[in-house]
Amino acid sequence: MSDGALGLPRGGKARQGGSHARLMLRVEGLNPSLRRLLDQGVRKARGMSWAAPARLHDAWLKAAGAPDPGLALVLDLPADGIARVVTWLRKGPGVQLASEIEAAVGAAATASATLPFLPTGRRTLLMGVLNVTPDSFSDGGQFTDLEVAVRQAVRLAEEGADIVDVGGESTRPGAVPIGLHEELKRVLPVLEAVGLAFEKLPRRRPLLSIDTTKAEVARRAALLGVALVNDVSGMTRDPAMPAVVAEHRSLVVLQHTRGRPRTMQRGIRYRAVIPEVAAFLRASLARAVRAGVPREHVIVDPGLGFGKRRPHNLALLRHLGVLRSLGRPLLVGASRKSFLRADRDEAPEARREAGLAAMALAVAQGAAIIRVHDVHEARRVARLCDAVLRGPTDNP
Repeated sequence: MSDGALGLPRGGKARQGGSHARLMLRVEGLNPSLRRLLDQGVRKARGMSWAAPARLHDAWLKAAGAPDPGLALVLDLPADGIARVVTWLRKGPGVQLASEIEAAVGAAATASATLPFLPTGRRTLLMGVLNVTPDSFSDGGQFTDLEVAVRQAVRLAEEGADIVDVGGESTRPGAVPIGLHEELKRVLPVLEAVGLAFEKLPRRRPLLSIDTTKAEVARRAALLGVALVNDVSGMTRDPAMPAVVAEHRSLVVLQHTRGRPRTMQRGIRYRAVIPEVAAFLRASLARAVRAGVPREHVIVDPGLGFGKRRPHNLALLRHLGVLRSLGRPLLVGASRKSFLRADRDEAPEARREAGLAAMALAVAQGAAIIRVHDVHEARRVARLCDAVLRGPTDNP
């Protein structure tokens, strides 16, 4: 909407400090009169406001269906100031603006949204990675044989994976794209065989996920019983993807990215990375809902490592709770990615400890699902994080 807004609280919670607790938001899509009204309300609530910085990748946001950001303000308020601002806005023409700010702040402050088939909110869920590609950055070529791939999927399940994500096309920086026929040839036999193997498991039968940006791959996977589509493009590359996801009532991960794997690490520039990632995901979510995808089927992913340099990835980890204002579960995948490395020549496998640390930080910021290569170790970290954040549970 032209006069809409989305509150983006820093970290998803008021910054603590007794009477000095603060809440920071970015509100955009304002016309001049609403901006003046909001600014007045902020001053009455003993807060501050200033013009938000422009975004540098609006072309990508426009392609994702984002509205013109219009005028945007950053608000810095006392923790109790948001209620005063909302009350002030409702006295004039800012009723809808007040409702959107209230909804965004409420979503950021509540537990993870629920998903069909998955127990989000009770504990951190683990998505195990199964790449059946010859060129993935960390394990390319290890699981291209069908029997080896099935054994690995079963091992991930036995180690505690709630989801097993099968990918047939590498999305590492610099990867060369493959055609539809080749991707289908790689993933369909694996999905079929893994599905049969999972049916024989006495317990811990994970959901199957397909990691693809191609609608036809997603469609064929759904016919084999795959419940989740993990689209690293946020459903921006194949215009048929939203319709396929809607038709098959699949769960879907919408991820933020820029460019394609061959070019996504070139010329990276953000002026305000957190609001820009949030705007992209908000637009992708809106487009999915317009196509008939149930909102409660959507998961969002900030896309660590996808069109981002190390400072951008660290900033996203630091302020991940901001994305909870979208009102959907967060998936985070940091496992073995290059921004974790201690030096240039470090192998992906040597980044395991840093990846587990990133996972713990993400869980503390509200991530509901963690995408990992090392499920056994990740499960142990998740159990401790959940015990601290949610209290001890009997669920192993």
